[in-house]
Parts: sequence; structure tokens; C-alpha cells
Amino acid sequence: MRGRCVQYVLAALVCLGGLWLRGDLCRAADDGLAAADGPVSSAGQVDAGVLDQITRRMQEFVDRKQISGAVTLVACRGRVIHLEAVGAADLENGRPMRPETMFCIASMTKPVTATAVMILQDEGKLSINDPVSKYIPEFSGVALRDGKPRQAITLRHCLTHTAGLSGSQQNEGSLRETVEKLARRPLDFEPGTKWQYSPGLSVCGRVVEIVSGKPFDQFLAERIFQPLGMPDTTFHPSPAQQQRLARLYQPGEGGKSLAPATHWLVDVSPDKSPNPSGGLFATVGDMARFYQMILNGGELDGRRIVSAAAVREMTKIQTDDLKTGFTDGNAWGLGWGLVRQPQGVTAVLSPGSFGHGGAFGTQGWVDPQRQMIFVLMIQRTGFGNGDASDIRRTLQQLGVQAVGG
Repeated sequence: MRGRCVQYVLAALVCLGGLWLRGDLCRAADDGLAAADGPVSSAGQVDAGVLDQITRRMQEFVDRKQISGAVTLVACRGRVIHLEAVGAADLENGRPMRPETMFCIASMTKPVTATAVMILQDEGKLSINDPVSKYIPEFSGVALRDGKPRQAITLRHCLTHTAGLSGSQQNEGSLRETVEKLARRPLDFEPGTKWQYSPGLSVCGRVVEIVSGKPFDQFLAERIFQPLGMPDTTFHPSPAQQQRLARLYQPGEGGKSLAPATHWLVDVSPDKSPNPSGGLFATVGDMARFYQMILNGGELDGRRIVSAAAVREMTKIQTDDLKTGFTDGNAWGLGWGLVRQPQGVTAVLSPGSFGHGGAFGTQGWVDPQRQMIFVLMIQRTGFGNGDASDIRRTLQQLGVQAVGG
């Protein structure tokens, strides 16, 4: 009941003028919320009626058995202008979606891993142009299927999915064991010549461990999550946090219902090794704080996480004219997808917008020209390409429309 009251208070505050994305104010928990005044868009207006349509449209997706529920967030110029939860986190037990519901964010983990790499580059402890073999000797013997590659795999290749690596992104044992097995697989192509979605970010995560001397999950907690105030972002949800996890669903028989689904990514075993390619669980508010830090050029609340130069490098096109991504008009940065030419599901986003999706339909995108953040939290599988979903399109379109385009 208390959680539901928080939702009502939050909705009222958003209507009054939004919440600042600082301190605890973006977090829809029982910590307390506060309103803030001041313009959001360049026109100084937000159309509350359009924002209300987001909630109605999400409920339509629930009613059509497309999702069990959703948590959606839109922020503009540092202020949360929409945050709402609809539907159920657990249909079988009647547990409703709430802003504090936690989700497996899968590949939305990758930009966090890239940020960890850039923190170490800022400190002069590595360079993204370094060959991976400098840190993981097993990569000195990496080979194509028909001979040796002309150039060594670099961290940059791994960050941009151009290393030629292939195979599952699932950990096989520890992170160290996983990456050493990757080094023994033949490459699919000459590094730097193609884009192919890969477990390259897992290699980067292992390098973070080696260079920092800390387990990957500990490094992220100490250098990103704790400084940013992201207490619900973790590879290992506690028993209490597990009570807030949204269940994963797939199409039921005949497509007229939803059925519970299982997947290795949603495994919460305490001995499961941290997966830099897709292992994090998080809330919508935590992820909004991470995106706001990046949008701010690497700092939030006076805490610098990574340099502005590193943010520019991560969020600029690194793949030249290679065809990349899962929707048309994309390019790739360092761990981030980029919108090169807005079209289709990205039509309302500005060129240069950046973000990443997850295997279960979660999406997080930043439009730096409009100073906007869009976060979609759902948990479904078997519904096709999540990056091109109507749910993502709806959130972005209505969010942009609400601030006057």
C-alpha cells in the first residue's frame, strides 16, 4: 500500500513541475520525493495531456497481452517529467508493477562496462587502442579460420563489436574462464572489417578486473553505482531485491495470453559470475541517473565518474560506414548504439542520440540535442526485435511530443 501511495505522490509531483534528476529525487522508493520548479523545454512548457497518453498506451499493450506491465520514465533538461508503472510484475501472484520494480536489463549492461573501461583510460592505466593480448596473453594466439589475422584485436574492437568474436554471451564459469575460452575460438572475420554483435564487452570486463585488481562487480559498485546513488543496480540481487524483480513472460498458447519464461540471464544464483555483456539487474530510476551522468558529460551531483572527453569518445561514431545494430540508420560508439540517420523507430530522435536495448525489451536512450532521456522497463521474450518495438516507439514519440518536438 505504501508503494502505491508513493506512485500517486510521484504522479502529482510530475504534474506540478517534475523531479530533478539529482539526490534521491528520481528514485521512486520510500525515501521521499520532492518537486522542482523551472522550465523543462526551450518553450518552457510540458504537455501533461500528452504525457498521460504514455500511461494509457502502455496499459493498452498490457490489455493486448503484449506485456505483463511496464515502468516508463522520460526526463528533460535534468527533470523527470514522466514516471509511471502499469500492469503486473508477477501475474501469477498479482504483484503490481511499481517504479521500484527491478528488471534484468541484459545488454543495457554494455554501456556501463564501456564506462568502466574509460574510467581506467582516464587514469592512464590502459588505452582502448591497446591489444587485448597485453592484458590477456591467450589472445596473442587468436586466429581466423584460415590463418592469422593481419592485426591484433584491440580493446576498441571489443567495445565496437568489430573484433570478429562470435558465440554466446553467456559466461562459462568465471569471467576469467569465459574470456580465455573466447580466445581459443576462431575469429569470424578480420578485426575492424565488419560489425557483428559479440561477447566483446565480456573481454573488456575481464581487462577491467586485471587492470584494477578488483572483481568486476566490485569495481562497478565502487566507481559507478555507489557514487551515483544506484543502490538497486547489481549482478546479485539480495533476497529483498528478488522480491521486487519483474517476472519474464513469453507469448502463451495462441498468442492471446502470456506464459512465464525462463532464461539464463534471469538466473539470480549467488555464485553466478558477473557478466559484463548482460548481467545487471536495475530499476528505472537507477538507470536514469546513469544516463543523466553521461548526458552531463560524466558527472552528477558534483561527483565526476568519467571525463567529458571519455563521454565524447564513447558517444561518437566509431564504426565509420559499417552497417551496425538492429534497426536501420544506426552506427556504433564505444559500448553504445548511436542514431546516425533517424528513421523508423528512431525517427523522432535527433542524430547523435545514443543508448542500448536489452534482450527482454528494456530500452534506455539519450537525445543530447533535446537533453532528453527515455527509459522503458519491460520483461518479455519471444516477441521479436525489442529495439524496433512499438512500445519503444510509443514512449519516444509521446515524450518528444510532450515537450513540443
